[in-house]
Amino acid sequence: MNHCPLSVLLPTYNCATIVRSTLDAVSWADEIVVVDSYSTDATVEICREYGSRILQHEYVNSAKQKNWAVDQCKYEWILQVDADEVLEPGLQQEIRQAIATASEDVQLFRIPRKNHMLGKWIRYGGNFPDYQTRLFRRGKARWNEREVHARIEVSGSVGTLQHSLLHNNMPHISKELRNLDRYTRYEAEEMSKQRRHFRWHYLLIRPWLVFFHRYVWLQGFRDGWRGIFYSAYMAIYVFMYWSKVWEMEELGLDRSPQWV
Repeated sequence: MNHCPLSVLLPTYNCATIVRSTLDAVSWADEIVVVDSYSTDATVEICREYGSRILQHEYVNSAKQKNWAVDQCKYEWILQVDADEVLEPGLQQEIRQAIATASEDVQLFRIPRKNHMLGKWIRYGGNFPDYQTRLFRRGKARWNEREVHARIEVSGSVGTLQHSLLHNNMPHISKELRNLDRYTRYEAEEMSKQRRHFRWHYLLIRPWLVFFHRYVWLQGFRDGWRGIFYSAYMAIYVFMYWSKVWEMEELGLDRSPQWV
């Protein structure tokens, strides 16, 4: 099998406590490009220990940050990972084989992801396979211009890998509560950008439908108490971002207020 070089793209911001695990997991790559949003902790210093190429760039949103960084990568194939993700055993070899044997029309591979809550994989409630479009050809894929949870868009064929990314997205509840305010603010701004307006039933009915869908229809109950928490969290997420849409319209704001 011919060696096909790979760039790893790693966005960072104040993640010194967790980034080593990610760097260890991708240290085999031919290039690690870190796009840092001016961290104030030891993140950059730790990344330098691994021979990473450090780029600092002002953060506007995730899509703009990664689209800018993609153009700075050296090799044709790029793997984008987040600082709270590592690779499942076997994924490295599968990635190497996939990019070495991919036909010209294949521009992207999607990778399943296993999300972990309080140290345990949660499989149900819509959490798996949770495909992530992260392995792609440089110049052939871009993240869509969305304020939060942007997806990569390509015009060619898409392949699927079997091994997973391991995502430690909820190591403790306090972290997720901080994320709740930030992500729902981005979500509200995205709704405003799309000219989607507040309706009372979005606030009073949709959260209950989300909980039922996650917990019952998608069998979140099979994850025990974690399934209850996750389903309730997703319902609260919907409640909060529509509350912030209402807030923006009520106060005549262009952007959702940020709590400092």
